[in-house]
Amino acid sequence: MNRYLSRNCRRLLINFHNLPKACDRGQKNGADRVHSSQASKSSHDFNNFGWRYCPRTSFGQQQVVNALRIGDREKASKLLLNIGHANGSLSADDFAYILEYCAQTPDPLFVMETWEVMKDKTVGMNKRSCRFIVQALSKGGYLKEALNLLTSLRENDHVNAVLPMFNILLTGCGNKKSLEDADYCMELMESQLVGKSEITYCELLKLAVMQENLSAVHEIWKDCSRYYSPSIITLRKFVRSFTKLGDLESAYNVLQLMMALVRQENASVTISATGRYRSSRLDIPIPLTNHSSGVRYWLDTESALNTLYEGSSTKADKGLKEVCMDISSGGYRLPYNITGNLKSERTAENQPDLSDASNFLFTETLGSGFINSLERVKPDERTKFSNEKMKRVSEMASPPAMNFLRWSFNDMLHACVWSNKFQLAEQLFLQMHNLGVEPSKHTYDGFVKAVINGKGVAYGMKVIKSMEKKNIEPYDDTLAALSVGHSKNLELDMAEALLERISGDLPKYIRPFNALLAACDVMDEPERAVRVLAKMKRLNINSNIRTYELMFSLFGTVNVPYEKGNMLSHADVVKRIKTIEMDMMMNGMRHSYRSMQNLIRALGAEGMIQEMLGYLNVAENMFWQTDPYQKSDMYNIVLDALVKAKESHKAIEVFKNMRSCGLPANVATYNIMIECCSILTCFKSACALVSLMLRDGFCPQLLTYTALIKVLLANENFEGALHLLDQCRSEGIHPDIQLFNIILREAFFKGRIDIVEPVIEGILREKIQPDPSTLWYTFSAYVECGFHNTAMEALQVLSMRMISEENILHEKRIAYEDLVHNEDPNAELEIIEIFKESQEFIATALLNLRWCAITGCSISWSPEESLWAKRLSSSYGASKGPT
Repeated sequence: MNRYLSRNCRRLLINFHNLPKACDRGQKNGADRVHSSQASKSSHDFNNFGWRYCPRTSFGQQQVVNALRIGDREKASKLLLNIGHANGSLSADDFAYILEYCAQTPDPLFVMETWEVMKDKTVGMNKRSCRFIVQALSKGGYLKEALNLLTSLRENDHVNAVLPMFNILLTGCGNKKSLEDADYCMELMESQLVGKSEITYCELLKLAVMQENLSAVHEIWKDCSRYYSPSIITLRKFVRSFTKLGDLESAYNVLQLMMALVRQENASVTISATGRYRSSRLDIPIPLTNHSSGVRYWLDTESALNTLYEGSSTKADKGLKEVCMDISSGGYRLPYNITGNLKSERTAENQPDLSDASNFLFTETLGSGFINSLERVKPDERTKFSNEKMKRVSEMASPPAMNFLRWSFNDMLHACVWSNKFQLAEQLFLQMHNLGVEPSKHTYDGFVKAVINGKGVAYGMKVIKSMEKKNIEPYDDTLAALSVGHSKNLELDMAEALLERISGDLPKYIRPFNALLAACDVMDEPERAVRVLAKMKRLNINSNIRTYELMFSLFGTVNVPYEKGNMLSHADVVKRIKTIEMDMMMNGMRHSYRSMQNLIRALGAEGMIQEMLGYLNVAENMFWQTDPYQKSDMYNIVLDALVKAKESHKAIEVFKNMRSCGLPANVATYNIMIECCSILTCFKSACALVSLMLRDGFCPQLLTYTALIKVLLANENFEGALHLLDQCRSEGIHPDIQLFNIILREAFFKGRIDIVEPVIEGILREKIQPDPSTLWYTFSAYVECGFHNTAMEALQVLSMRMISEENILHEKRIAYEDLVHNEDPNAELEIIEIFKESQEFIATALLNLRWCAITGCSISWSPEESLWAKRLSSSYGASKGPT
């Protein structure tokens, strides 16, 4: 059996060298295209058609092809029959020109018609004609017919199906995503013992990736590396497959093997006349044996896959170990793992040594200090290189080989984006630099997207600036990713400026626009949102449902949050909502749950109660199958709007309807309804709701206590409110400034200075910074009671407390004093401008202190030395105030 297989391989080699001479150079190119199964030319591309001027091509064949070119199929059929009726014996060469044209177009229907004529005239088939027919049928999607032809050749004494035909058919199976036909094709290959080549493995690889079967890819790698020293083209396809399926470690290892090939000057790649990359070495088929029959593994059950994956662990030939190691079962493991850290030792015992070139790559190239935590691998003494031999790969490799390296690096970098491995991306980028592989736009695109996730958009912008220095214009995708990052950071100016640089009109760029619209919503900048939508319209970027969700949130209100709605604003809101909904209908979109939620929230905020309840009924009918907990969130929005609008009876009605429908209430629901009791001034109902809340398994939270205190304050029960505040703290719930402000507000309205002072002392003891509302209620309470000097002193002390003590005691104090005592008439504008971004409380405090200084008060930067502060501390310190 072994002798037969060897003889078969020799016969294939002899046939390869004794191919019939082509009539011209174009004929040879055509055969190359079919053999590589990579031809994909348009039916209108006739300049590369190889058989036009072959002397053996009859005038009748040219007429048939010309008729097919102009689309006159009826005339072509008649001319084909004329060829069949010609006098004399016919051969396959009399139809070869037509068959080749049908293979390149492809035209499977006419090739079958030609095939029928050949069978009627008993024309003997040759390998070239069969290959053209298989190519036309496979590329045209007629896989069953192609399989039938290859099956019939098994009984043909003159023509046998050869490996290139099966490779062509496997390509067609991959294009049609037909695993069943691919399975039958592999069975046919096994039964006819045609063997496998690198092209076969590449086609099988496509099918495995299509099925997202990582185990199958590993099995293909082991089977391929068992017999082959894979070319750089094949290695590049394995890198791409591993990255697509998320196995970055295996992809990284194969990438190192690619660099070892280039380093050893074994990556011989040429470009054919058709512009295709080809390995310059012979692709000698490997015969199929029982040992390698597991090539159809990806079509078996999962248990069979596991058996194959765990069971086949054949070692490669010694001559292949230097270049192609088994990365999936006991092979060499690189000293670097995919997180960029060094491994202290190899992962398996008795692992073979790599060649000098690959050792140099693994130890010298990667260990150049891109990440400080990386340590240098100490190479073995016999693998050290002299300085003269440490040449950059770019000085040794051919341009096609460098292209394959660059593409594989690009695949790895883009895989680092979704796997969030920015350290590996940095390591790869440095490795490219050390190897002399020039990064392309695609390289920078993957690198920028990867480092944004780990180091932020500022780092990504530095990379963009370095690109611009090299006159490399970034992709629109790169700009879009940076714009999304700036939008997430609420840096709207930068995000919008980057969007202005996008020139494409593809729908995928809707994401950065939506991100900017979301940032406009957060920052309450509807005017900027209008500009963003106008740019989308100029670029013909259609809105998606997320865009409409944001539009309802941005433009669903007019006056809110600045003032209450009125008749004019209500009319404007109705007009806006109708415009947005009309645009949705024109684009064929219906409301989503979130868009309806945002719409209901906008109507409630604007005070349009009837319209809000109407849309609630619409939402109930549209989303009756929605998760009940999502429905509860929508009801909470309605309840909150009703309570704020003082529509307590409608809120109770909606709450009862919610309970009758079996919708689950949550903590937010109970908090809203307890606050509703403040409108009814009924603390008994609030306690009943708390009891119901506890029965449902929810514990009172800070908002629960806030709502209960509101009910007590509505009944002017300040003592009860202070007692409830003490109970809140005793249960381990830390009150916030809003809770204290609620008590201060009611105390100010009622003129209760005896309540204001202990609350202020409680804020100090809880180490909570006051906010502008705290200052306003305290100052106004003293003014209303006629204590003007105390009011100024309290304003000064609380303003000091708004500025953190750390800032006052250190270097910023001098700068603050200069701003407070500055005699420039524009000093107030300067204060606002300095702190407008994120420290507006400091601006408020400095303006208050400046006003105190203008009125003649002496400014003390030690607030606790104030007589007012000391009095509060002594008066309420013993009893611990309201805390």
